[in-house]
Amino acid sequence: MKLTVVGCSGSFPSADSACSSYLVEADGFRLLIDMGNGALGELQRHCGLYDLDAVLLSHLHADHCIDMCAYFVARYYRHDGGPAAAIPVYGPAGTERRLNIAYGDVPDEKCMSEVFDFRTLEPGSFRLGPLTVTTDAVSHPVEAYGFRIEHDGRTLAYSGDTGPCESLHGLADGADLFLCEASFTHGKEDIPELHLNGLEAGQCARRAGARPVLTHIPPWTNPAVNLRDAQHAFGGPVELAKSGAVYEI
Repeated sequence: MKLTVVGCSGSFPSADSACSSYLVEADGFRLLIDMGNGALGELQRHCGLYDLDAVLLSHLHADHCIDMCAYFVARYYRHDGGPAAAIPVYGPAGTERRLNIAYGDVPDEKCMSEVFDFRTLEPGSFRLGPLTVTTDAVSHPVEAYGFRIEHDGRTLAYSGDTGPCESLHGLADGADLFLCEASFTHGKEDIPELHLNGLEAGQCARRAGARPVLTHIPPWTNPAVNLRDAQHAFGGPVELAKSGAVYEI
């Protein structure tokens, strides 16, 4: 698998990165995980607008899904050949309604489903092209999921947005690469069931035996502090996600 970090900023875009969005490619299949603020523009640096085969939305906070409204425009109002064919869009219950409300002026309530084949996420596993995707609920104020994506004996795990929870360990167990959120700073923020800090991210990666790449760090959080805390807890190399970074898994 090939992973490209399209955007990795948490809460709102930074000067250096769009919000959460990750492109996974395998055997010619292109899967996008999340499409937060600014992600659609950055995505076009890495693939064409109509080259995606499926989208996974971990949850419905704007910094993970709001650019789906812009992507609807690109697919529905396409001038060359009419609307693009519908692609699978997996998200929590109510994803279609939420995006319709966010857009606010769709021609009718069903037009998004002409270009997005909405499918409801729930814990479990399913095939998506050449990929095996396992989802489980994580700890966040809204319905939210983490993902485990497997292909040809290799595994990518993605925490989504979450506080510490047991399901995250199952998703990350033995992963070759673990995209793990680290929004909070240890000793500064302590809000249960919302986000991880760098120390917690490192602890989770160590327990899972998974190579951690820290992501979803908001512009107001010092990434160097979270990196230090994660390295201390993990006891090995830890990286910070950067927009445009590419990983071969």
